[in-house]
Amino acid sequence: MSDRDADQRLVERAQRGEKHAFDLLVAKYQRKLTRLLSRLIRDPAEVEDVAQEAFIKAYRALPSFRGESAFYTWLYRIGINTAKNHLVALGRRAPTTTEFDPEEAEGFSDAEQLRDVDTPESVMMSKQIGATVEAALAALPEELRTAITLREIEGLSYEEIAETMNCPIGTVRSRIFRAREAIATRLRPLLDTRKDKRW
Repeated sequence: MSDRDADQRLVERAQRGEKHAFDLLVAKYQRKLTRLLSRLIRDPAEVEDVAQEAFIKAYRALPSFRGESAFYTWLYRIGINTAKNHLVALGRRAPTTTEFDPEEAEGFSDAEQLRDVDTPESVMMSKQIGATVEAALAALPEELRTAITLREIEGLSYEEIAETMNCPIGTVRSRIFRAREAIATRLRPLLDTRKDKRW
């Protein structure tokens, strides 16, 4: 049974009134949703509140969920919209900085420089790359930052991102391409790569 099928069965049980089934979905996705929301909201206490609010909204909207998209895609869309509404209500926009997880650097083709943390040079390089990626993400418009986060951090497919962000798949591809180019432009001097090579 696929992950999506397992989620769908839990959703169906929850729709029939089995509260424990929804609790299992919350347990499964709470950490991932919180991590996603922390990209949009800086204060950890606010992130927890928004995540809880998103799960409450999802629970209330559960009767209308028909399984046309994966449950977590639907949940992430609710989470992103809840976070945006939260920021608007507070008179704020998306954050200007984001947390950087060194594990994210594993995706770089030049990540060997980051894996060796035994030398002061590699530690410094890791910190510089982390700060550079963080600054590049912070400088991105919200739509680009959300798209690249969903793709590179959360591992969603282009189709799932299109559903989550409620836009055409071509727009998702464009946003991710533009985000990667913006990050690559900032990383080139550090990684000493040519302009025609991304990393």
